[in-house]
Amino acid sequence: MGVAPPSEPITKETPGAMRNPRKLYEIDPHVAAKVIASGGVPVLVHAVRGFVDSGSVAAVVSDHLLSSTESERFATFEIDELLDYRSRRPAMTFASNTWIDMDAPALAVDYVADAEGTHFLLLHGLEPDTQWERFAAAVRQIVDDFGVSLVVGVHGIPMAVPHTRELSATVHGTRPELVADFPSWFGTVQVPGSAASLLELRLGEAGHDAVGVAVHVPHYLSASTYPAAAVAGLDYLERLTGLSLDAAGLEPAVLQAAEEVERQLSESDDALEVVRALENQYDAFRRGAEGGAQGMLAEGAPIPTAEELGDEFERFLAQQGKDQGQP
Repeated sequence: MGVAPPSEPITKETPGAMRNPRKLYEIDPHVAAKVIASGGVPVLVHAVRGFVDSGSVAAVVSDHLLSSTESERFATFEIDELLDYRSRRPAMTFASNTWIDMDAPALAVDYVADAEGTHFLLLHGLEPDTQWERFAAAVRQIVDDFGVSLVVGVHGIPMAVPHTRELSATVHGTRPELVADFPSWFGTVQVPGSAASLLELRLGEAGHDAVGVAVHVPHYLSASTYPAAAVAGLDYLERLTGLSLDAAGLEPAVLQAAEEVERQLSESDDALEVVRALENQYDAFRRGAEGGAQGMLAEGAPIPTAEELGDEFERFLAQQGKDQGQP
């Protein structure tokens, strides 16, 4: 597979036009030379920490991939152009009488090798607050310039599903053939946008293959880090890309989180009833789906709605906080 030389800027710096996307990021020439010499990279994975990432799926996936594989910094985005520091203020360290450190935010692309030595690109860091169109155009330039044939994103969304059942995901793509092997969980809905969603949309409009994986995280665990959902996300990434993304290193965290959930549930009969109702709802949906029914709830299932279940669980979690002395 050949790699095309850097393409011409998608836009010119003219009044009223998007500023040149190529000036939004800087590529390490030494790493870029490796990519070009290898013939390019077929896959770009993006897992950015944004507005919706239930269970911290994107964060755990990106941290796992960077810590368990060999990686080199391929490209760095100009974060000051993209981040509203007032909405996501970075932590700073004050010692005695002076500032000594800041947890600097970043958005970058790394050149990563999977467990079998196959290389791919990983886009990770904070979701841009601003300039989404320019950001999407910049990523498209990288895709065009370095031989990327498939772009895949992963994050978590809250769903009225129980943690006691196998985790599922909504898989969407720019062509029906890319997601034909995965069930559809939704009809037509309108939701708040994200930079990752816009990226997929613009890539599809430009004729590129792109897929997104939204792991269904039990809504009562969506505000916590839920490693099991990240493992599910890695499994979907493997199925879509053929990469080997060994998730064994996450097993201790998965077990620890499961033990904590069970401990909290064992302290409340009401919470256990909520989980049982979610199990009934989930099982009814699966039976309905196998019989051709549409929607999360099979017809005639005499169980509470997802909203009622969510309200009940929120009351449970609030009570847990009070019992542990939290404000």
